[in-house]
Amino acid sequence: MGALTFLYGAACYAFFLATFLYAIGFVGNFLVPRSIDGAAPDSLGAALLVNVVLLGIFAVQHSVMARPAFKRWWTRIVPRPVERSTYVAFASAALALLFWKWQPIPAVVWHVDDKAGVAVLYGVFALGWLIVLLATFMINHFDLFGLRQVYLRLIGVPYSQVDFKTVGFYKHMRHPIMFGFLVAFWATPHMSAGHLLFSVATTAYIFIGIFLEERDLAAAHGATFQKYRREVPMILPLGGSSDSKADAPLSGSPRVR
Repeated sequence: MGALTFLYGAACYAFFLATFLYAIGFVGNFLVPRSIDGAAPDSLGAALLVNVVLLGIFAVQHSVMARPAFKRWWTRIVPRPVERSTYVAFASAALALLFWKWQPIPAVVWHVDDKAGVAVLYGVFALGWLIVLLATFMINHFDLFGLRQVYLRLIGVPYSQVDFKTVGFYKHMRHPIMFGFLVAFWATPHMSAGHLLFSVATTAYIFIGIFLEERDLAAAHGATFQKYRREVPMILPLGGSSDSKADAPLSGSPRVR
């Protein structure tokens, strides 16, 4: 049973990794068959409706499945060692559906022709994705995406909560993963109307998700989290740093919680 659990978790992680890499090409318009920009749709109204529904599916899945009350109910059905992996699989499926059915809206909002400007914006775009990836390893990348849970099940070791230390980016902002996504979604030399819709909607969702997550964290960790929130800015690294140690992970991402 442990081996099957591990194989399931590994498959879910592979699915996540494929969608994460595809997301970079999707938003950046390179190396993927379907990206955020393309030919004009037959109906602008239908394209807007489809895209809003796709974004809504992703937001609802991410928010509902991340809530403690849902997880308490869900783990009556799904074994606890694969709860995280299953969440990752559902999130990846919602992203894959968005990539597949996204309707490009090519009207130009802004376009940069200057070669230096294009290079700078693509550099910032790459930096955003790099921040996302590095921030996951500054907490515990493999726990965040379910591999640690299924590995511990495989070797017969009970799961233990990963302690959270305010290291690296987490000394300067509470949600560096979200910060990286925001940078990646907005840094582009060619902003189409469809890309703008995607960026605005995901930005709104990120801040809603942060509000919901921090409400849960405040309820779960009380004064520990409140101290961290007072000392460290939410998403812009403009304040001081904190050397305190929290009892549990205090940060997550749109598309991880």
